[in-house]
Amino acid sequence: MRERPHEQVIADGKAGPLAHLPSGKFNANAAWLILWAMAHNLLRAAGALASAFHAKATNTTIRSHLVHIPARIARSARRLTLHLHRR
Repeated sequence: MRERPHEQVIADGKAGPLAHLPSGKFNANAAWLILWAMAHNLLRAAGALASAFHAKATNTTIRSHLVHIPARIARSARRLTLHLHRR
């Protein structure tokens, strides 16, 4: 997998949780940075597994295409089924 330029990674972070930095408290800054790094890595992994397009996409695009998908959960015979929109 090809790495993204550092500038794009920093821009993705500033558009999200890193906008809260600096808060004036070291522990709060450290927590935001750790949580952002974990979320960023999980989104990048999901994007790489989804498609070549999503492997290069920004975090915002991955969230809108893969994470924020409306669905309906149905329970039947002790099974959960996820019903997605046809579009």
